[in-house]
Amino acid sequence: MSQVRPLGEERTPHLVLSLFPGIGLLDMAFEEEGFCVVRGPDLLWGGDVKRFHPPAGKFDGVIGGPPCQAFSRLVNIVKAKGQTPKPDSIPEFVRVVREAHPTWFLMENVPDAPIPRPLGWDVVARLLSHAAVGGDTSRERRFTFGMLERLPSFDFDIDELALYRPDPERAVVATSSKEGALAKQTGGKGYAHYVERNGTRHSRLPGQTARRSIARCAELQGLPPDFLEDAPFTAAGKYEVIGNGVPLPMGRAVARAVKRALGLECVA
Repeated sequence: MSQVRPLGEERTPHLVLSLFPGIGLLDMAFEEEGFCVVRGPDLLWGGDVKRFHPPAGKFDGVIGGPPCQAFSRLVNIVKAKGQTPKPDSIPEFVRVVREAHPTWFLMENVPDAPIPRPLGWDVVARLLSHAAVGGDTSRERRFTFGMLERLPSFDFDIDELALYRPDPERAVVATSSKEGALAKQTGGKGYAHYVERNGTRHSRLPGQTARRSIARCAELQGLPPDFLEDAPFTAAGKYEVIGNGVPLPMGRAVARAVKRALGLECVA
């Protein structure tokens, strides 16, 4: 059985396995807080978690956000386009946790997703708003934290601001088509007017929000606007990987909460 390794004078980073890492936004937040993150397989990079079997007892923690489309409140947009929502991958996350047998795990997902409860881990779930930790959007996510051996000081309190932006921008989503659909939903009624974009006229109703650029979506997730400027993705791919990531302010707040739960606030 793995044990929590105190981080003192050696300053050895806590070893963490990341599942469904995507472009690694949650990983980045944990790395900033002093954890050492090893990225597992992801379809984005040609990997398949279904074929992945981690070594038991080697990782102190497991983090990740399994694909959540089946439980997303935007799933109706997918269905309206005649597409089938991606399957639930939470069981694969739970399987890997059982096989890796870490001291703790953290799963991120949409608010309506089921809470993972692997046998043997004490589990607590927290709903968190991006705006409540200093972010600029209305994004909400549920973070489930589990411990194999509950410490006397076990808790999972995420620091939220007493005052935060009361009118955050709508959450960043994973596809440009959804960005466009949500932009239309925010519009008012009336006669359309036209705007020029890339030499083409596009109609827009009064009050309708323009589709956000990739750079703006990156900024709203806490990234530099040119974060994926030279990445080998199509424009649609960039929207997807940015929208699928955990906003950095949210990830940092959660990583700090994990450190407190483990008694590792000295991690740097």
